[in-house]
Amino acid sequence: MEIQLWRQILDPYALAVDELVLKFNHIIREHRAKHMYPPIEQVNGRVKTISSILEKAQKKKIELDEIENEIDDIAGIRIICQFVEDIDRVVQIIHDREDMEVIEEKNYIADRKESGYSSYHMIISYVVQTIDGPKKINAEIQIRTLAMNFWATIEHSLQYKYKENMPPLLREKLWSASEAIVLLDSEMSSVRSEIMDAQNSFQRKANITADILNNIQNLYNLANKREVVKIQDEFLKIYRLDDLSKLENFNKQLDVISEGYRAQSLK
Repeated sequence: MEIQLWRQILDPYALAVDELVLKFNHIIREHRAKHMYPPIEQVNGRVKTISSILEKAQKKKIELDEIENEIDDIAGIRIICQFVEDIDRVVQIIHDREDMEVIEEKNYIADRKESGYSSYHMIISYVVQTIDGPKKINAEIQIRTLAMNFWATIEHSLQYKYKENMPPLLREKLWSASEAIVLLDSEMSSVRSEIMDAQNSFQRKANITADILNNIQNLYNLANKREVVKIQDEFLKIYRLDDLSKLENFNKQLDVISEGYRAQSLK
């Protein structure tokens, strides 16, 4: 690795992060579009800074020309889930994809680190298309719950402050907090089905409302304005009832009306 060319060297990793974040966000959108609960709550990514790479290389005694071969987390993706059960599903989704090859897995949920750290790590091989042709790189994917991520964010800040010299009392408090995180995730799992039902209902209502408003907007350019106002008033009346079945029926009726006007406009 030629340090003076570090920007060019890291460019493919930035491309990989952008593409992977886009693909995982698309998984979320696909699930929601089909009124399905998405196992992914949010996703973000980053490319290690050159200073972090050099620090890790020095710590692990890695030669500069071996950095790309020996450091697997230059490109990093973090996937956040609501429930522990979702993590297994995300892991399976990644295994099933043809554009990602799983190289290594570490389950720090089943076997927490001594610090209390809990997360599921995967190293994948991913190909990006660059101006110089295809380049296969490794990327690390961390999968964890919202609660695990909260703990890990705090612990990371403290590790940065104290390096290897964190006070024993603080370590004990972190471990105690990690125990509370395990309990919290367990309690949330016990009401998972109720939460999923509520979220699915909310998403269905949001999608149906968007369809109705889109139809009303289109009708405004095709139908009699008084009729559109009448349809809009009827929609608001049904919307206030907070009855999903009535909203769905109204949407179906509006689809028929809209198709009729569109057919007329094509004659």
